Order: sequence, then structure tokens, then C-alpha cells
Amino acid sequence: MSYEVKGVVALSKGAPVTIETIIVPDPGPGEAVVDVQACGVCHTDLHYREGGINDEFPFLLGHEAAGVVSAVGEGVTNVAVGDYVVLNWRAVCGECRACTKGKPWYCFNTHNAAQKMTLADGTELSPALGIGAFAEKTLVHSGQCTKVDPAAKPTAAGLLGCGVMAGVGAAINTGGVGRGDSVAVFGCGGVGDAAIAGSRLAGAGTIIAVDIDDKKLEWAKGMGATHTVNSAETDPVEAIKALTGGFGVDVAIDAVGHPAVYEQAFNARDLAGTVVLVGVPNPASKIELPLLEVFGRGGALKSSWYGDCLPSRDFPMLIDLYLQGRFDLDAFVSETIGLEDVEAAFDKMHAGDVLRSVVVFEGAEK
Repeated sequence: MSYEVKGVVALSKGAPVTIETIIVPDPGPGEAVVDVQACGVCHTDLHYREGGINDEFPFLLGHEAAGVVSAVGEGVTNVAVGDYVVLNWRAVCGECRACTKGKPWYCFNTHNAAQKMTLADGTELSPALGIGAFAEKTLVHSGQCTKVDPAAKPTAAGLLGCGVMAGVGAAINTGGVGRGDSVAVFGCGGVGDAAIAGSRLAGAGTIIAVDIDDKKLEWAKGMGATHTVNSAETDPVEAIKALTGGFGVDVAIDAVGHPAVYEQAFNARDLAGTVVLVGVPNPASKIELPLLEVFGRGGALKSSWYGDCLPSRDFPMLIDLYLQGRFDLDAFVSETIGLEDVEAAFDKMHAGDVLRSVVVFEGAEK
């Protein structure tokens, strides 16, 4: 049997999202149906709505979610009905060249559900990042379900599904931030603030938040920033060097994805320092750097995909830290909303008024 639920759909490029009836099929081999309890509103969903990722409309939006498995297909052994899970978009295949090298966090062939969810008229939907969680139920590959401690609130746990994990992982997994390191984070939205929180978790000594919005810089302080720089008023490179004895930082994280910001991050790092790009650039963006500086500064220029995370390793660990009171996931939740409020949440996000709006479904509160 199939399931008939309500979900948020982007029917065409740039058009406001609408609530539609979604048909969710019974799970086939390797698949699972998850009753979604909470789902964050992420910039990636807005990129889908604007046609910035691809043009495979209509899209079933939402991907930053937690919920409970309600049905599994043939051959599924990693999760069972009743399991509390965070959804992820890196369901590693175990067979590609990255996986066989022992680097599954780079998996080049991640799994999605084979079947399609549809509109009531049979039109096939493209689920955002293979998940589509702005719906009461969603169909995913079972590998996209990561079991975590059910004591964690879904409004907080679901945020690991994308933005928070991307930021924390950019600092810890990609940037290798360690005890006593100095870090600068450019862009203090949800991902940037998560990079700040991750740097604090890793024991960084100096954490410098850079943004053009004083409100966001105040948020960054709450996440662990030791210093803030408003780059609309002050040259951030000079300010960062002044805060680090004239040297620059060990790790500079670009959570914006703009060429000018990347250049600032490049110039703000110490010799042998690391630059991490986690902000998603516009497809037309280009950078130009003096090659002698690339050589002379040494270190590394890295990109961070999903925080280079391995969900089965990183999600449970971060949830444990959250439950111990050492990682404040709740601080990322600016508001809880209903499905009908997603379009307004996009406006708030675009204006920089929220870190995360989170759609809450029945049964989400714990």
C-alpha cells in the first residue's frame, strides 16, 4: 500500500512553494519510510526552488530532518521499525573508489531510494538531496537513516542532517582544528556558527568570527567566538593578523563561498595554515590568486563536502555531546513553524533574521 501525506513542493523555478498531496510508496528492497518529526529550513532548499542546483522540477523540498522509521523494505538490516533516526544524504555505497580506499566520507556513489514519490496525479517528484522531508512521511534509502539516541529532541537532532554537520565537520574533519589553534570563520550564518561551535569543541584557543552584520556577530559569540570582526567596517585580514601576533590563523574557514571572501581567508591564514571552503559558490564564480603566494604560504587549500562527515560515526557522537550539555544544538533553532510557513521562512533566512527555522510535525516534542 502507499501513503497519502502533505508536503512542501517547488513546482517551477522561482515560484512560491505550495503544499501538495504526496504519494509515498511502500518501501522496496533497501528502502525505508520515515515518519518525519522535524525538518530544518536550509539554504539548499531555497537553491532548489530557485533552480540553482538543477531543473528537475517539481521538487519535494526538505532534507535536514529527524524522525522514526515506520516501514522497511526487503533486505534492510541497519534500521528497524521504531528506530529514531537523523536523515543524511551521504548513504555510503562501500564499493566506489573512495570507499575502497577507506575514505567513505568522500563516497562518490551514495545511495538514494530507487522508487519515486509522486504528486497525486502521478507526476514524479525530485526529493531534495534524495530526501524530501518537508512531508509527514518520506521514502529514503535505508542507508540514509542514521540511528541516534531517542532522548535528543528532533528539532535539534535533525539539524545534523545538513547545515550544522557541514560547519562542525569543516572545522574538525576538514580543517583539523586542534587544541590551542587559532581559527577565523568568515560568514556567521548557520554553517559558519556551526564551524565556530566545532572549533570550540575541538579546543581552539582563538576563534575569530567575521561578518558584515553585527547581529550575526552577536550570535557567533554565543557559539564560542572569542573575537568578532565586522568586515564592512574593518579590513578583516589586518584585524585577524592583529589578533594573532601578526601571523594569521591556523585555519581560515570560508562559510560564504564568494571569491572576495575566499581571498580574505587565504590572506588571513598563517604560514602552513589551512583554508577550508564550505560555503557553496555561485557556478559562475572564479578566483585569481598569486601562484607564488599559494606556494610560499604552504599549508593546504581544501573544500569541505558535507563537513567530510561519515554519518554513522559523526551523528551519534554529536548527539551524545548534545545530551551531555557540551554541544548546544538548541541554540541553532530560531523558531519552530508549520509546513504552511516554509515560504515565509525562506524570506527570513534570506534576510538573515534566523539561524534556522524548523518545521515541526505531530509528535515531535519530547
